[in-house]
Amino acid sequence: MVAAVLWGIIWYPLRLLEDMGIPGLWSILMIYCSALIFLFPFYWRKRIELYKHKFDYVLIGLFAGWTNLAFILAILEGEIVRVLLLFYLSPIWAILLAIVILHERLTLIGFIALVLSISGAVLMLWQPDFGYANGVTLADIYAITSGIAFAMTNIVVRKIGAVPIVMKMGSAWIGVIILTLCGLFLSQSSLPEVTLNAGSLAFLVGFPIIFVMTWTAQYGVTYLPIQRSSIIFLIEIVAGAVSAAYLTSEVVSNIEYIGGAFIISAGLISITKEKNHIISP
Repeated sequence: MVAAVLWGIIWYPLRLLEDMGIPGLWSILMIYCSALIFLFPFYWRKRIELYKHKFDYVLIGLFAGWTNLAFILAILEGEIVRVLLLFYLSPIWAILLAIVILHERLTLIGFIALVLSISGAVLMLWQPDFGYANGVTLADIYAITSGIAFAMTNIVVRKIGAVPIVMKMGSAWIGVIILTLCGLFLSQSSLPEVTLNAGSLAFLVGFPIIFVMTWTAQYGVTYLPIQRSSIIFLIEIVAGAVSAAYLTSEVVSNIEYIGGAFIISAGLISITKEKNHIISP
């Protein structure tokens, strides 16, 4: 619950940093570097684990890194509730990826979840006056690809087996930092003027906020049944919706509410166990 609430309201300090003159990529770099400072000694102690599964940890860094980076860019660029709902298509991507990569079979429950989620995404992204081309924003793309990367991260973690929380956190944050540096290089963004207030806020967002919300999320999914943790994480949408309603002028349309309800229903259905009614080889 702590992790879900923090992920739901993390957009606010990030937008404050942007208002202070720190662009998104630079604020992400500062935040994750400050978080990694406190984690790195523990990460280094378990480096023998890194040597055992080098390629898998590179994949975790790549996919988990993009999950975090794209999600933050999405909430900086787009509407909070819309971004959160599109990110929560991730259980559906996990089903599809498990079929393709892990050769799992699609159940009736999984098929219903797929139909609901796709319908929800269509409703949220469709703009009657413009069609899909102009209805899909950069923030939408960030949110959707963040969810896909999150699903890929889970696939890699399942493949590698039991992974220490410190290794997942450290690999993900290093991935965020490397991808952010690539983005800064490609955009040729110049170093912003960092005031004491902006620097202090960025540091505090990194530690303790990012540190605490990542650790509590990893601890929760490690020790709770997947059904319970998945439902609890939906509190993130509530936290985001409430905070956005009070702190911004964003308005969610009725059609987006309906699409969001479809996506949430699909997420809840997708974690329901069903051993029978296999409908695909």
